[in-house]
Amino acid sequence: MKINYDIKDIKLAEVGKKKIEWAERDMPVLASISKDVLKAKPLKGIRIAACLHVTAETANLMRVFKAAGAEVLLVASNPLSTQDEVAAALVKYYQVSVFARHGESRPVYYRHLKAALDAHPHITLDDGADLVSLLHKDYKKQAAEIIASLEETTTGVIRLRALEKSGKLLLPVVAVNDAKTKHMFDNRYGTGQSTLDGIIRATNMLIAGKTIVAAGYGWCGRGFASRARGLGAKVIVTEVDEIKALEAAMDGFAVMPMKEAAKVADLICTLTGDLHVIDTEHFKLMKDGVIVCNSGHFDVEINLEALKKMATKVRSQIRAHVDEYTVSGKKIYILAEGRLVNLAAAEGHPASVMDMSFATQALSALEMVRGNKLEPAVYEVSEEIENKIARRKLKSMGFNIDSLKPKQKKYLESWEAGT
Repeated sequence: MKINYDIKDIKLAEVGKKKIEWAERDMPVLASISKDVLKAKPLKGIRIAACLHVTAETANLMRVFKAAGAEVLLVASNPLSTQDEVAAALVKYYQVSVFARHGESRPVYYRHLKAALDAHPHITLDDGADLVSLLHKDYKKQAAEIIASLEETTTGVIRLRALEKSGKLLLPVVAVNDAKTKHMFDNRYGTGQSTLDGIIRATNMLIAGKTIVAAGYGWCGRGFASRARGLGAKVIVTEVDEIKALEAAMDGFAVMPMKEAAKVADLICTLTGDLHVIDTEHFKLMKDGVIVCNSGHFDVEINLEALKKMATKVRSQIRAHVDEYTVSGKKIYILAEGRLVNLAAAEGHPASVMDMSFATQALSALEMVRGNKLEPAVYEVSEEIENKIARRKLKSMGFNIDSLKPKQKKYLESWEAGT
C-alpha cells in the first residue's frame, strides 16, 4: 500500500519520533509482541485501518502491526486528541499512512474515515465504532472483505451490541474494551489519572477541598472518583444504575441525583457514554464559577447547544481549552468543548496502562488472522490472551506469583470433597 497522508506538517516528525520512543520505554508488553512477530511476519498481506487517538502510545501499536508485516492506515477518532508531531513521525519514520490533523473539522474527520475504508482493510480498529458505523451506512459491500473489527471503548461496544441485537451487524467484532486487562486497568487507572491531569492543566485548579461530581460509576467513574478523593476532593457520585450507585455508597462516596449534585458542585465530570447527562435543568441550578467537563466518549454528554441558547454571553478560550458561558449572571466554564478532557487538554492515558490495552488489540488481531472465519457477532477476548498479557505485564514489573499444585487444582475442579 502506497504511503498516503493528510497531516499538519511533516517537519514535526523529529519531535514526534522522540515522543514515540519515550512512550515505548513504558510499553514492554507491546514491545515483546513486536519481537515475537518480527521474523514470521504473520500479518504480511493484511491491510489494517485504525480509527484511534493519534498519540505516541497508538503509534507504538501501529509499529507492532508494521513489524508483523501489515500495511497500516491510521485516522483520528477524536479531532482534539491528535498529536500532529506523532502523525508526522508515523509517516516519515515508520511508513504508516496517516489522515489526522489536530482540530480538524467534522467534514475533514469524515473524509478521513472514508479514506480508511477506501483502502479496503482486512482488519479495522475502532475507538467509538465510527469506522464500523460508516461501513454499515455507506460501505456495506466491503463488509465481506473484513476478517474482524476490534473495538476499544465502552461506547463503541454498546453501539456494536445494539447492531448485533437488531440483526444488522455485518462483520465479526472483538470487544477489546470488555477484556479485564483493558477496562479494569485502562478505564480505571488510565482515565482516573489522565482526566484529572487534563482538568488541572486546563484550569490550574486546586483539587483539595473542592466538591467534585463524578457522573457515572462504571470503571472510568470509579477511577476518577478515587483519584479525586486521593487529591483531597469531596466526591459525589451520580448514577442511574442501582447496583453501581450502591457500590459507590459502599466505597464511601456521597450518592445523589444530578439535580441535587449540580447545586453544590465546584466541578462536574461526565463519564457515562450517554446523551445529555448535563442538560438545561442542571445548568440552571449550578453555582457561579462551576467547571464542567467530559471524560466519557463523544461530545454529547454535556448539552452545549442548550447552554449556548441559555447564555447571554460566551467567551471562548479564556484559557487554553476553557470557554466561559454567562447564564443568569453566573459563569459556567466548559473544558475542551465538551470533548474528552484527558486527551484534548492533556496527553491521554499513561503509556504503561495503554501497554496492556494495545497488547490486547495486537494479540486479538493476530488471533483473528490465524483463526477460522467468524460469523457476524460481538466476541469476547479469549482467556488465553488475557492471561498472556497479565503474565507479561507482571514480569515487566518485576513480580512473580504462585502456581496451583496438582492436588490444589484437582480440589478446585472436583465436587466430591467437602467438610
